[in-house]
Amino acid sequence: MSRITGIGGIFFKAADPAKLKDWYKTHLHFDISEWGGRAFMWRDHENPDEIGRTEWSIMNETTDYLNPSTKNFMINYRVTDLEKLLEELRAEGVTVVGEMESHSYGKFGWILDPEGQKIELWEPIESGFDTTVEEKS
Repeated sequence: MSRITGIGGIFFKAADPAKLKDWYKTHLHFDISEWGGRAFMWRDHENPDEIGRTEWSIMNETTDYLNPSTKNFMINYRVTDLEKLLEELRAEGVTVVGEMESHSYGKFGWILDPEGQKIELWEPIESGFDTTVEEKS
C-alpha cells in the first residue's frame, strides 16, 4: 500500500511574489485567492464523491517556512495516517523536521530527503477545510 495518496500542494519562493502571482493570473488565468494561492479542485478516481484539492502558492524568498532546506520549493504530499507514517519514517532513519501540527484542515509533518529538500506531509480533513487559510509567509 502506498504511503502517499497524491500531491497536496506545491509551494515556491519568489523575489517578487506579487509580480509573479500577477504573471500567473494574466497569462495562465490562475484565480489567485485572498490567501495568496490557488486551489485546484479534483475528484478521486477511487471515490468520486470526495472532492480533493491541490494547493499552489508563491512565497516571499525570505520565508523561513521551507527551512531547514535551502531549496526554493517544497512539495506537499497527501497521506492517510500521518502519525503512523512519521513513526515509520523515524524508524527508517528519515530526518523528521519539527513537530506534527494539527489544524482545522488537517495534520502536517515535515521530513528531509537525502539532498536536504523539505517535504511536507498532509493528512487532510476535507470537510473542515477553510479556503481562507492565511498565506504562509
